[in-house]
Amino acid sequence: MNMSGTILDSPLVMNSSMLRQFLIILCLTLGSTYEANAEVFFTLDEARQTLWKDTPMHSVPITLTKSQVDAIEKHSKIRVLTNKVNAWKTSTGGWFIVDQVIGKHEMIDVAVAINRTGKIKGLKIMTYNESYGSEVRNPKWLSQFHGRDNTIHLKLDEQIDNITGATLSCRHITDGVNRWAHTWDIVLRHL
Repeated sequence: MNMSGTILDSPLVMNSSMLRQFLIILCLTLGSTYEANAEVFFTLDEARQTLWKDTPMHSVPITLTKSQVDAIEKHSKIRVLTNKVNAWKTSTGGWFIVDQVIGKHEMIDVAVAINRTGKIKGLKIMTYNESYGSEVRNPKWLSQFHGRDNTIHLKLDEQIDNITGATLSCRHITDGVNRWAHTWDIVLRHL
């Protein structure tokens, strides 16, 4: 076997110009695929109107302390992704929260309504970026969370039904509900 040639002499190796073209095409393809999969179901105002109708509310800037984050994580058994809470308090003592959970690979934007006693009033999936699994926005599936609070740790396939093909999104939305219920109990109900 002649070893004088190198792998660089092989016709399969791309030169820098070919590699650059390949990477540009790959980026354009992936970028357009991502955009094609992003679905916006509700804007912020549409989600607020759907969950709270015309109930007056005002924005409440909330930055969780380390001890609050630790307590929420301990009680919900879910990691807090950010110490900032995008929350609005209603004139009736309820809360409107806009937050994110991870789907399979991408973030899901969720609007959550919590009543003055800490029970989930409703959820709306605002944006969904995965290529499949958007069935999690189905009102029947989301209705499983209505009336839930921090007193029972919700688990997929126990209190919450799974959706075949959307298991990770279902699990992470369920985890989000546990986290939001404990955020209400530990922080919001005291504001």
